[in-house]
Amino acid sequence: MTPSPTSHGAAGAPGLELLGEHACFGGSQRFYRHDSIEIGLPMKFGVYLPPAAVADPDRPVPTLLYLAGLTCTEETFPIKAGAQRYAAEHGIALVSPDTSPRGTAVESIEGAKDHWDFGIGAGFYLDATQEPWSRHWRMESYLVRELVPLLGRALPVDTARLGIMGHSMGGHGALTLALRHPRLFRSLSAIAPICAASQCAWGDKAFRRYLGEDRKAWQSHDATVLMQRQERIPYPEGILVDQGTADNFLAEQLHPHVFEAACGLVRQPLTLRRHASYDHGYYFIQTVIGDHIAHHARRLR
Repeated sequence: MTPSPTSHGAAGAPGLELLGEHACFGGSQRFYRHDSIEIGLPMKFGVYLPPAAVADPDRPVPTLLYLAGLTCTEETFPIKAGAQRYAAEHGIALVSPDTSPRGTAVESIEGAKDHWDFGIGAGFYLDATQEPWSRHWRMESYLVRELVPLLGRALPVDTARLGIMGHSMGGHGALTLALRHPRLFRSLSAIAPICAASQCAWGDKAFRRYLGEDRKAWQSHDATVLMQRQERIPYPEGILVDQGTADNFLAEQLHPHVFEAACGLVRQPLTLRRHASYDHGYYFIQTVIGDHIAHHARRLR
């Protein structure tokens, strides 16, 4: 039966512009655009609805928010990770937002072709406080205050059963947002995440741009510091982190060992798996993504 235009399952969900829809493992991979109030610009995201959500839109399914890394868009994870087959098996929806605002005046700054120097594709999942970034670079508020409620209103997803995961910069985002908003997210995992952003060159460059020179402000977006500050165990059912030992960024940028130590300090259960020979890319993500979706599915039932 085809859902009516006003139902949760409708491709033309209220407030959303459907950009594309593709049958996938019995479910539906969709891409949407909407006018974001928090960002002040149009934003895009992908959503995979498993077969159960397509068949019965009145029964929302558990949902996993995936945050991608540098240079990625809302299409990168759905195309490259091979996650839909596992999401279909577990009956879980996958949401993949874009990493940053697009089409801003900042992109016209001289040198903006270097996405890293000027933040294009490098939103770091925080709210910038410094000009010229502060007007549109509000990724934390966008995700937490706008996108999640929008998903719950417009699509057959259960935002009361919401997990978060990410890769690289998105792993940083997953860890920090989960620790900053523990009541919003029920499960947490990351793949090759930036674990101590205030202690690496990537984080230093991003934080100076977005947050200014006050390092105390940086610490509020550093996963290791946030974990050290926890007064109670935030995720007693455990956090899963996977890291490849052949990752070119491991030694200088990622620092999973310091996050591991912080978890030990507050008795947060952590499974940190180190995989010999694996690098930082999507072949590694493809290798472990099934375990991550199973990790979340067990906790979101």
